Amino acid sequence: MAVVRSSTHVGQRVASGSLSDDLPVPRFGFPRSHRLLTAAAFKGVFAEAAKSSDAYLTILARSNGLKVPRLGLAISKRNIRHATDRNRIKRLAREAFRHHQAALAGLDIVVMARGGASTADYETLALSFRKHWAHLLRQCKPYSSPSSESTAT
Repeated sequence: MAVVRSSTHVGQRVASGSLSDDLPVPRFGFPRSHRLLTAAAFKGVFAEAAKSSDAYLTILARSNGLKVPRLGLAISKRNIRHATDRNRIKRLAREAFRHHQAALAGLDIVVMARGGASTADYETLALSFRKHWAHLLRQCKPYSSPSSESTAT
């Protein structure tokens, strides 16, 4: 096994001389450009958002006009008392976002946890995120590249 030393895949193990060396590695990173960082960015989502919620999560989304999706996390101490539970939910939210970021392109998303999320297991929250992503994609018009749009006349 060789360790890949590139900036995007540090520490990822790839078998040397195997077919996997020739295959592109999907990128599931979470760079700063994929995060909502400012209060103004959060306010924009809260002001004009499509909403999806269940017993575990409330997720707000709106189109951002960019080619990339951006994620913001608003996990309050009021709803999720223990820091370890808040951190676990944030970690799961980032993971779900990373794995679906190609489909979510062009959306600004804010994840808020509800009380039931602190006791929910991984599979339950992962299923909840998948349902929310599908629901929000139907409600919002995400970014579409000009080449994918039809030019019917």
